[in-house]
Amino acid sequence: MAGHSKWSQIKRKKGANDKKRSATISKHLRAITAAVRSGGSGDPAGNLSLKNVIAAAKTDNVPVDNIDNAIKRAVSSESGATDYKEAVYEGYGPGGTAIYIETLTDNLNRTVAEVRSVFTKKGGSMGNSGSVAWQFENKGVVYLPENSEAAQEAAIELGAEDMQEGEDGLEISTAPSDLYAVSEGLAGRGFKVESAQLSRVPSSTVAVSGDDVRKLMTLIEALEDLDDVQNVYSNAELPEDYEG
Repeated sequence: MAGHSKWSQIKRKKGANDKKRSATISKHLRAITAAVRSGGSGDPAGNLSLKNVIAAAKTDNVPVDNIDNAIKRAVSSESGATDYKEAVYEGYGPGGTAIYIETLTDNLNRTVAEVRSVFTKKGGSMGNSGSVAWQFENKGVVYLPENSEAAQEAAIELGAEDMQEGEDGLEISTAPSDLYAVSEGLAGRGFKVESAQLSRVPSSTVAVSGDDVRKLMTLIEALEDLDDVQNVYSNAELPEDYEG
């Protein structure tokens, strides 16, 4: 998990301004709609995908009313809610880094064209399906803004697979199916859960330095700004002094 905790910190720093927050909420609501449709249920108790996306939305402070309304619209046969399809794109960034992109879209042709355009304009290259996916594992990732022994023990008891300590917190990895149980269990024991989401964790990382850092982050941020893009993952290991 080397490098992943640093990337989590960078992503948390982003989202501060209103425009970013609005886009973040929209992406969560789109994920909720897709989870209801794909899981065939608006009840989180019987729809694990919905459980996980709700947990992620709550840790990004998406209002509960927005979450409930998105679920209601998705389950209503008269709502006309958009039928989003999942699509994954892969490519390469500066410094030989691998980039894995998850999207939810109602127009695959539009999405692939937009993703390809960003790669071309920002110094990356789009790869074929499967070209970098093998370098990432699907995991649940829970972040606590503390790394106390009590927090670590609780995480282990609740089913955590691995942990990584940082100066300002604890990053916990779980099996995808255990994300909700671990995050809710920690919250129930009084620990503040700063984020909880399904993530693609790189099995190994590539150190990036010099001007490649700026170029890579410009590419990643441009991809994240696309409406159809839900998540962008990289195996980059950024310099310790990178501030974003």
